[in-house]
Amino acid sequence: MTPRPHTAVIGLGAMGLPMATHLSAHLPVTAYDISEPRLAQLAAANGTPAATPADAAVEADVVLLAVRDQQQVETALFGENGENGVTATLRPGATVILTSTVGPEAARATAARLADLGVHTVDAPVSGGPVRAGNGDLLIVVGADDKALDLARPVLDLLASTLTVVGPRPGDGQALKAINQLLAGVHIAAAAEALALARGLGLDPATVVESLRHGAAGSFMFADRGPRMVQAYEDGPDPEVKSRLDIFVKDMGIVTGVAKDAHVPVPLASAAQQLYLLGEAAGLAAHDDSSVVTVLSPKSPKSSKSPNSPEGGTR
Repeated sequence: MTPRPHTAVIGLGAMGLPMATHLSAHLPVTAYDISEPRLAQLAAANGTPAATPADAAVEADVVLLAVRDQQQVETALFGENGENGVTATLRPGATVILTSTVGPEAARATAARLADLGVHTVDAPVSGGPVRAGNGDLLIVVGADDKALDLARPVLDLLASTLTVVGPRPGDGQALKAINQLLAGVHIAAAAEALALARGLGLDPATVVESLRHGAAGSFMFADRGPRMVQAYEDGPDPEVKSRLDIFVKDMGIVTGVAKDAHVPVPLASAAQQLYLLGEAAGLAAHDDSSVVTVLSPKSPKSSKSPNSPEGGTR
């Protein structure tokens, strides 16, 4: 594998665009997304837009998938009715890096289909958020055999500050990512509950966030989401959509599903899952996940604001 493999990025959402932009400073990058503005942003960063996933993969040594869920993974790879998917043009011996959170079984099933076509799979879900994605500072957990990992290394090393090889099979990375999402999902729900209680007690939520984020009760999610939860109650625009609420509907479903299969009780994760489902039912699916606080402590019904979520597919 060349140290500068031609890389196709499929999905330029909240994580895919900054990853593609960072890679394009070091590697030849071609990308596909349904959003024309996002493709234009990539082009401005020296990447090459493509009309379909198949077009993006024509010259690819590595394909990086940064789409939202397993349905989008299958469409991106195998196309609709077998047309325009990555595998229509991807040559045998190439490597697919799956950065989306889809769960262990879905990753293994995808890898098996790709193996039948002579294509390697690296299960490599990512964590860290859009800013860290753009800086090559992600946590990436990997399930892959040595051959596939060696082929993907030039891309993964550009994106990760911490890369942990969990095991030799696709699905192993997804298992560890489920644990990550359990913690992240519970921490966001706990932050929302704390700020809802603060409002109920007549405290200023901004003061609560600024004070507690420095102490033992603080967490990354409290410090990161807390200010956006405060913003959700203000009269200005909604918080920027950095992570859609329906991503945690999906991810907490994966967490509770794998826990059930493993016969491990996860009461906190299950409670958090219900909160995200309530948020989705309240019409917050496309809003930032910090907006879930308004489910516990509704804001004044002065106006109804629409989310500023990008149209592009995301992880």
